[in-house]
Amino acid sequence: MQWKKDLEKVVRINSFTRNKRGVDATGERFAEWLEALGYRTQRHRRELIGDHLHFLSPRSGKREKILLLGHLDTVFPPGVFEEWREDGEWVYGPGVCDMKGGNVVAIHALRTLFETNGEIGDIDVLLVSDEETGSDDSKMLTTALARDYDKCFVFEAAGPKMEVVVGRKGIGTFEIAIEGKAAHAGTSYAKGIDANLEAAVKLQKLVAMTDLQKGSTVNVGKMEGGIGANTISPQAKLLLELRYADHREKERLMKGLDEVVCTSFVEGSKAVLGGSIQRDVMEPNAWQTKLVEAMERIGGYPLPTESRGGVSDANIVAAAGVVTLDGLGPYGDGDHTPKERALKKSFDERIDLMTKVLLYHQEHGIIG
Repeated sequence: MQWKKDLEKVVRINSFTRNKRGVDATGERFAEWLEALGYRTQRHRRELIGDHLHFLSPRSGKREKILLLGHLDTVFPPGVFEEWREDGEWVYGPGVCDMKGGNVVAIHALRTLFETNGEIGDIDVLLVSDEETGSDDSKMLTTALARDYDKCFVFEAAGPKMEVVVGRKGIGTFEIAIEGKAAHAGTSYAKGIDANLEAAVKLQKLVAMTDLQKGSTVNVGKMEGGIGANTISPQAKLLLELRYADHREKERLMKGLDEVVCTSFVEGSKAVLGGSIQRDVMEPNAWQTKLVEAMERIGGYPLPTESRGGVSDANIVAAAGVVTLDGLGPYGDGDHTPKERALKKSFDERIDLMTKVLLYHQEHGIIG
């Protein structure tokens, strides 16, 4: 199992997002493997986080252009969770499924393709360094690069039945800063403007916008405000997240958020909204269905699909108008915990599938 040896090499490198040295060391390992297959590395250098790496293959002008997408970073800082181990069925360690394992699936499919054909063309690879912290730095780069491609395969972990991901909710993170007026709670109560009370009412209005049947949630995950028990609160803050499964719900939630911010439930209070949509929704569509059906014919077996509430960089590429499938890595669970693991046999299945799909692309110029 050469994939296992390669995976162990990169898993043993700590690549916590803010550990630039470790993320770059992980990137160098992938660069070494891809350059051996004829890829040219375009490095997008960063000072405080790892460099983003765009690996370019020769262009033929005769095939549709494919992007394979992954990320280099993991979530645990040095000294916290850095082990590698295995048993008969599973491998364990940071990134085995999220998503060094997925990157290794892509590498081995490309390696087999290169060994078969002697060359690779029109299939590029992008590995970013900050996905685990929201892709705040790489989002603009990914969006700009994505527009040059016809299809994108993202190698986040597969589902428990080897599902391919066709939908991911959109996500936005916002902060509402509320201004009131301080006053002595005993002697001048009526002169105060209670920012905490305003925050409490706004919180209830926000949470009431949740519609689980439509897949929309609003969560005020943090609130703070006030000075002390004897003072009318002069300020408060709400930190909230909203998630939505389609663009219609995005519009409803954003309109509702604006109305809550602009309405003073406590007379005299004021509020300012900060934050933004972090990743827009990835909605299932007919082009994905056609691509999945083509992959089923090429692979020779059914590919179950699913939508997920969590986000990935697939959201970014899909929002750029590229036909995108996610979940093409191995199956695993426990990601973002010291129990992260990936199923060994799922590596072989995904490598075999993606090898066949990419070989078909090289021979026929198009998938689906």
